[in-house]
Amino acid sequence: MRTELVTIPTDTLPLDGAFHRPDGAATAGAVLLMHGNTMNFYMGAPRFLPPALTALGYACLAFNRRGHDILGIRDSRAAEGAAFQLTREAIADNVHAARWLAERGFPDPVLAGHSNGGMLAVRHAADHRGTPALILLSAHAGGRGVIPNACKVGLLAGDRLAEITAQAQALVAAGRGRELILMPGWWYVASAESFLDLLTELPDILELAPRIRCPVLYLRGDREPRQIYPAEDFKARAGGRCDVRIVADCDHFYVGREAETAAIVAGWLESMRA
Repeated sequence: MRTELVTIPTDTLPLDGAFHRPDGAATAGAVLLMHGNTMNFYMGAPRFLPPALTALGYACLAFNRRGHDILGIRDSRAAEGAAFQLTREAIADNVHAARWLAERGFPDPVLAGHSNGGMLAVRHAADHRGTPALILLSAHAGGRGVIPNACKVGLLAGDRLAEITAQAQALVAAGRGRELILMPGWWYVASAESFLDLLTELPDILELAPRIRCPVLYLRGDREPRQIYPAEDFKARAGGRCDVRIVADCDHFYVGREAETAAIVAGWLESMRA
């Protein structure tokens, strides 16, 4: 495949990414790849899927949302990253990336999202009925329940959810919403306004499922909790075909199972074209 580093404009910070194309023409269309929380376009699924997808004739756009990594800088010392992410910006970033693809001749890409990117992909598919297929790798449930559930297993605020929520509310009320708060679990730091956004603004994929009419492939590692990554419940509610695959001996990041996972995704996409 051929890879080109690209920049996608938004109303604030631009989105960086990689546009992967088959050695020949992109005969199958395009895939829009959405990374997981605090991740980026060159790690995880956005990295290991494009070789298999371009081999099928797909062009692939993997891109950073404004909420990529945890913290970083660009061309100044101004901080950016997932510590400051807001759901409305994440939803808009997918629209910006899809528009970038459309301007290059790919108006209705297949969507493939990992974890938080999968949750956002469900929202994008619900809003864009021309989506031909949706691939979810450990898409979390979203909604108002996912953060409390994540805290119960030691992530984010852990057993201090009420305390940190109150701290965030006080900072926002004082006009200090971008002030950072330390958390005991991954991803360890978030701005006050971003933390409150997580609690109240995430799309709920089970509520959205009836609006998803395109074929769906939903993967989950067998080491992951079903209540956070509800593949079977999504299938029961989906408005169209949904195939569930549980990847054996597999964690949330598909470590050591990258080739197997890419083969599952590629085989499923081929079956959709048969």
